[in-house]
Amino acid sequence: MMRGFGKAFKAELYVAVRTMPARLIIIVPALIVFARLLVEKITQSGTEAREALMGQSTGFDGSTAGSNAYGHFVDGLSTGLTVLSLTLVAYAAWSFASDRDTGALRHVLIRQASRRALIVAKLAMVHLVALLALLLIILTVTMTTGMLWEFGPIVEDGYELIGTEEIHREIQLGLQLALLPLPAAIAFGMLVSLLTNSATQAVTAALGATLALDIFKDLLGSASHYLYVSFQPSLIDQSYLKDVGRLVRGYSDVLVDERILTLNQWVPLPQMLLLAALALLIVPWRKL
Repeated sequence: MMRGFGKAFKAELYVAVRTMPARLIIIVPALIVFARLLVEKITQSGTEAREALMGQSTGFDGSTAGSNAYGHFVDGLSTGLTVLSLTLVAYAAWSFASDRDTGALRHVLIRQASRRALIVAKLAMVHLVALLALLLIILTVTMTTGMLWEFGPIVEDGYELIGTEEIHREIQLGLQLALLPLPAAIAFGMLVSLLTNSATQAVTAALGATLALDIFKDLLGSASHYLYVSFQPSLIDQSYLKDVGRLVRGYSDVLVDERILTLNQWVPLPQMLLLAALALLIVPWRKL
C-alpha cells in the first residue's frame, strides 16, 4: 500500500523547495502578522497622543494591560493561525489537483510509487510546510511584540492581576489547543481535491466549505463542538486562544468550560484520521 513513499516524498520536497507556492505559504502569514501588529501599534500610539492632547485619561491609573506585550502576542498568534489554516486548506487541495491537471502525478506513479503512498507523501509535505510557517509566525510575533511593547505581569493599581508564569501556561495551552485542528484541516483539503475535477474547483470547494462551516457553526449549538473547525482560530473565532487573549489582559469575566477543552483535545485527531482514511480509500478509484 505504501510502495514508493520515499520516492514520492523526495519528489514533493524537490518541487516544494524550487517553486513559489510553498514559499508563500511559509512567508505570507508571518508578513500579515507583522503588518497587523505594526498597524495596531501605530493606531494605539495615535490614540494615546490624541487623548493626551485633549487631556483625557488613557486608561486606569497604574494599569499595565494596554502597554503589555502578552495581549498583542496572543492577537498576533490568532491572526497568524487564522491565515495559516485557510492557506493550508487551499494548498493541500491545490497540491494534488494541480499535479493531476498537469500530468505530474503520472510521472511519480510511473516511478513505482503507489497512489496511497503519493497521498501520504503529499500530506507529510504539507505538514512540513505548516511547521515551517508556524515557526516563522512564532518568531515574528515574539520579535515584533518585544520591540513594540514590554512583556510583564498585568498590574492594576499596584495589584498584580496575573503573573508571567500563569500567562505563559495559558498561552502554551491556548497555542497547543489551537494547533490540534490543523492536521484535520490539511486532510480535509486533500480529500476535497480528490472529489473535484480541477485545481480551481478543489481550491474553491475547500475554502468555500471551510468558510461555510465557520459561518454556520453557531447555528449547530453544542453539536459544533464535535467539529474540528470550532477549535481553530478563524474569522468567527471560538477557539480557546481567543479566551487566552482576554485572560492575559487581566479580564476576570472569562468562563472556561473544561468539557469543551476536553473535546478540543480529543475531537480533531480522530477527524483527521477519518478524513485521511477516506482520501486513501478514494484515491485508487480516481482517474489520474
